[in-house]
Amino acid sequence: MLRRLYDWTMAKAADPRAEWWLALFAFVEASFFPIPPHPLLGIMCLAEPKKAIRFAIIATLASVAGGLLGYAIGHFLYDTLGTQLLALLGLTQSFPKAACYLREYGAEIIMIKGATPIPFKLLTITAGFIAMPLVTFVLASLVSRSISFMIVGVLFRLFGAPIKAFIDKYLGLATAGFVVLVVGGFIAAAALSGGGNDSNAKCDAVAPLAAAA
Repeated sequence: MLRRLYDWTMAKAADPRAEWWLALFAFVEASFFPIPPHPLLGIMCLAEPKKAIRFAIIATLASVAGGLLGYAIGHFLYDTLGTQLLALLGLTQSFPKAACYLREYGAEIIMIKGATPIPFKLLTITAGFIAMPLVTFVLASLVSRSISFMIVGVLFRLFGAPIKAFIDKYLGLATAGFVVLVVGGFIAAAALSGGGNDSNAKCDAVAPLAAAA
């Protein structure tokens, strides 16, 4: 079953419309869609390693554009649409802490945490809510999304053929390794959130209702 799914996805990733699907996933994930575009990006790069950088650029630009939608939701529609989206995505409890971090660190927190498994949509909606300067938001988003997607693109551009050969031969092992990396990423992101300085302590102690203050 895993092998058939892999072969089917590889065929779709090489489809002429795959870039449009990648752009769409990257766009909606930055504002409201729960599934990240990285798996699709990785498989597309795996199918066509020579286009890996192109795919990463498409994902980056589409994600930043989608981030502007998330920003608009947080800025203009937080009390109606924003709160509902956060609730549906299970991010209501995380929102006050995100707002605190953005107020304390500004662009830095987007550049650092936007490149981790922390939901980018949480940062975009929150940035709009606190009215972060738009130019700062866009530039920080470009940096964070470039890091997040270009790592995939560059790795596959440089080592695409050997990576593909390994996965073709050891699909089960590669899948297990990917799961370990994802879990490790979330653990690292959680550790990053807890730095131990005064600002981190203050933001970690923020109560859920404080975000509306």
